[in-house]
Amino acid sequence: MNSKFMQKFIEIAGIIGGQRHLLAVRDGFVAIMPLIIIGSLATLINNFPPIGSFDLVGILNHIFGEGNWQQVGNGIWNGTFAILGLLVAFSIANTLSKSYNIDGLSAGLISAAAYILLVPITEDGGLTLDWLGAEGLFVAIILGLGVTELFRLLSQSKLTIKMPEGVPEGVAKSFKALIPAIFILTLIGLFHALINVFTGMSIFEIIFAAIQKPLQGFGDTLPAAMLYAFLHQLLWFFGLHGTNILGSVTNPIFLPLIEENASLFADGVSAFDVPNIVSQPFFDSFVQMGGSGITLALLIAIFIVVRQDRKHPYKEVAKFSAPAAIFNINEPVIFGLPIVLNPVFLIPFIFVQVILTIVAYFAISSGLVPKPVAILPWTTPPILSGYLVKGGKLARNCFAIVQSHSCCVHVYAFR
Repeated sequence: MNSKFMQKFIEIAGIIGGQRHLLAVRDGFVAIMPLIIIGSLATLINNFPPIGSFDLVGILNHIFGEGNWQQVGNGIWNGTFAILGLLVAFSIANTLSKSYNIDGLSAGLISAAAYILLVPITEDGGLTLDWLGAEGLFVAIILGLGVTELFRLLSQSKLTIKMPEGVPEGVAKSFKALIPAIFILTLIGLFHALINVFTGMSIFEIIFAAIQKPLQGFGDTLPAAMLYAFLHQLLWFFGLHGTNILGSVTNPIFLPLIEENASLFADGVSAFDVPNIVSQPFFDSFVQMGGSGITLALLIAIFIVVRQDRKHPYKEVAKFSAPAAIFNINEPVIFGLPIVLNPVFLIPFIFVQVILTIVAYFAISSGLVPKPVAILPWTTPPILSGYLVKGGKLARNCFAIVQSHSCCVHVYAFR
């Protein structure tokens, strides 16, 4: 563990995890996560499946009229998932600006305005929702970072309007941002015009075809899922937050995949028939049950193996860690046993998550379990999260969870 290679790995991973722009992307997505969850839950309620004789959709249709009540959920979708790119453009710019101690609100608004400026106009003069949502995420990330850097350079130069003392702070900030905003939006407008003239396409179409679509295609594969699971656990083993470090890279890939599933599910497509398997809900509900490394299985293994020894230190840690682990919070286990830099747990901690990724992927791809169609809070307990994230398919979800979780318990217990 003290080799030069390991030390260098920890150093590099720490640098990546603390890089300003990657942190801005990560925190920008985290900031809008409540809206994503609300939009996802609205879709679930609009399409909630019957449970035995209980049919929520039928009851609400009977009370409010066929489809009338679903307009609320559709409106929530339009205000969250449908404008995901616009939200990300504002959020990333705002977050990055705060790391520079400059006006985050102004940078976020300019970034959002630049994003709207680039969105293609429909024949009737409106904005197409196709590029306001998840399919415009890469443009949103580039704009959020690029606009903020330009705003920082211009706002720290002499090209600003400085108001005299005594002027309200909000007014002073708006006038200080005026000239940078004019320069940035004019530059973006010229760029947009040149792209249209020479290619006949929007920047959204170009980036989606060249970058986003190929990455999404690779992201929804078993090798990509296994690679993510492996790197995620390797970083955690060295005490580095794998989710935060990888999130800035994986969120732009995984979010459009689950957005496509949720959109089709909202249109009445079965959760079995939506196209994408791999997404963040896939990992949250079927791969990281009880936290990273499936440590809920480790706690069960501890209670089984050391049940005769009441004072065993592992058992004491397990007692205090179990309530939090039910809600997928497992830092007490990772740092309490400890798992971090503990060679005894190296192999099971890293590879049980890879094993579970394979099991879950084949369970879904074979048709045993439906595909994810919703995003839930990551603290949603196992089984309940599996029920909700798949659109309400209980029996098969429970079977898959119990079988794969049992496998991981046996791996930890054997170790």
